[in-house]
Amino acid sequence: MSAPDGAGDAGVEPSARGRAGPRAVPTVNIANVLTVSRLLLVPVFLLALFMDAGESTGWRLTATALFAIASITDQVDGWIARRYGLITDFGKLADPIADKALIGAALVGLSALGELPWWVTIVIGVRELGVTLLRFWVIRHGVIPASRGGKAKTVAQILAIVIYLLPLPGYLFVVGAVAMGIAVALTVVTGVDYVVRAIRLRARSLADRG
Repeated sequence: MSAPDGAGDAGVEPSARGRAGPRAVPTVNIANVLTVSRLLLVPVFLLALFMDAGESTGWRLTATALFAIASITDQVDGWIARRYGLITDFGKLADPIADKALIGAALVGLSALGELPWWVTIVIGVRELGVTLLRFWVIRHGVIPASRGGKAKTVAQILAIVIYLLPLPGYLFVVGAVAMGIAVALTVVTGVDYVVRAIRLRARSLADRG
């Protein structure tokens, strides 16, 4: 975190201060470490999810807790990056990839256990993979950061998955189904938005070069 205005300037000539450039943000910082940690939690979460094929309440609660902890790091690393000026191009790319890896693993795991229709996993998976490919397609023109709609989509997916992961009574199935329906709708709508943003970014970049 930078010093307050006027602090740390004693003995420094104005000319020296004028020559100082913007503070370089290191790629290895606490925000990016949390992002990578979220990726490392994915296989641990899957291991807990598949222990006893979902028949053990203890393991199921462990899997839910791991998923929740990993999801919370998404909010924490974003807040830290913005609060302390630790935003990097690596973070802009790695953060959504870590989200997709965690959510994708949960969806595939639930579908493999027969608890979530495969079409839901496929629709969300195709959208997430498509957006990731879009990001790399336009990377030489600029980075597409996560939008507010994209963040809302991620929150909706996380809430829906947590409901499915929890060992709830069968009569509460409709709650999970409604939550997942909302998540799927946001997933499709924001996917179209990313396509439009990618096309506009590429067009502006080509126009500037021309």
